[in-house]
Amino acid sequence: MKIETSHYPQLRLLCWSRPGNPVLDGQEAFDLYERNWRFVDTEALEDGERSLIALLTARYGNGIMLAA
Repeated sequence: MKIETSHYPQLRLLCWSRPGNPVLDGQEAFDLYERNWRFVDTEALEDGERSLIALLTARYGNGIMLAA
């Protein structure tokens, strides 16, 4: 699964130190959300990004996200 960070505003913000608009694999995106959840503005999450997080959590977190 490849994820274009430019399509997901909160994920893009988590990639602030990476040049351009990186493409992440699913596990990498899930890990980034999980490790940096405290920086995600949950009020600003769009429906598409919420769906992506749910999919990543189901696929890579076995239904559980251990938000820091």
